[in-house]
Amino acid sequence: MKKLLLLSLTFFALNAFAQSKQDRQIILNILDKQTKAWNDGDVSNFMKGYWESDSLMYIGKGGIKYGYEGTLASYRKNYPDKASMGTLKFDILHVNFLAKNTCLVVGKWHLARPEKGDIGGHFSLIWKKIKGKWQIIADHSS
Repeated sequence: MKKLLLLSLTFFALNAFAQSKQDRQIILNILDKQTKAWNDGDVSNFMKGYWESDSLMYIGKGGIKYGYEGTLASYRKNYPDKASMGTLKFDILHVNFLAKNTCLVVGKWHLARPEKGDIGGHFSLIWKKIKGKWQIIADHSS
């Protein structure tokens, strides 16, 4: 009985690790696509990593914004052209799965903007797997 229990626990632990490893790569791929979209000046495609919901939460220096459309409008207002957007680079510091379908990603962001001056900071993203798709449900960038 102990062997069966140990074998079962080992199987579930390995399966959970494999799932997290695969999901980690999916999330990192989405962040790569977002970076490419941003660097192409395409805010709409950048936003594809976010949850299209009124419950999306974005926390920045201006406070809390709710909703996908409000977040998109804010990005368009604050980054109206390619010079404002600059070239985005993410440095991922932590990818932590809090539960099977929830992940916290912490990192640094940097915008190289020769005409307007470079800016950067840190971010934390809460990801949730919704209907089989990883999406950012909360973004805190400073």
